[in-house]
Amino acid sequence: MNVKIYTIPTCPWCDKAKEWLTAKNVAFQEIDLTDSDQGRDEILAKTGQQGVPVIEIGETIIIGFHEDKMSKALGK
Repeated sequence: MNVKIYTIPTCPWCDKAKEWLTAKNVAFQEIDLTDSDQGRDEILAKTGQQGVPVIEIGETIIIGFHEDKMSKALGK
């Protein structure tokens, strides 16, 4: 399953989401929005906002760090 996480370096919830995914042995692609105009455009188009973290698990978009939603999207 394709997992992306859109982050910024100063976001503690981004760090928690990455730690959670790592602890669950879920491979993910991190897109740092401070370095990626394309990433900012992608989350704006998908969510209508620029808040982080934005976690994309398959077709599911999760805004913020929500373990229950992430577990459900991953089927865990």
